[in-house]
Amino acid sequence: MDAFDIIKATMKEFSDVPEPDIKVYIELSAPLVSKKRFGNLYEQAVAYLAAHRMKMDGRGATVGGFGSMGNMVGISSISEGEVSVSFTNSQSSSASSSDSELGLSVYGMQFLQLRRSCIVPILCSGEVPDNG
Repeated sequence: MDAFDIIKATMKEFSDVPEPDIKVYIELSAPLVSKKRFGNLYEQAVAYLAAHRMKMDGRGATVGGFGSMGNMVGISSISEGEVSVSFTNSQSSSASSSDSELGLSVYGMQFLQLRRSCIVPILCSGEVPDNG
């Protein structure tokens, strides 16, 4: 299954987004995902990243009528009359700025989770094995 099929089958909130627009987001996201590192999960990773970018641009379901996710970055609360809505922000000061943005949508978080499961960082203990 390719990234387009994954989006159409599992991300119903984008069903009203025209197919050519979805394909543009996929085309723009694909170079940012390593085929070598993600292996057989490459198409899924591209689908999550494209969906995240669509969500940030306001495609798909809106966020409580407040506009796109991208427009809400940095907003912690909105009040109108007697109604007040507060937002949480999953951004971490220790995360890189690109990873922080990915934490703003469920699709970005799924991309990060998939990346963590596919790409294992190299850790050194500082000890050199004795081959003697």
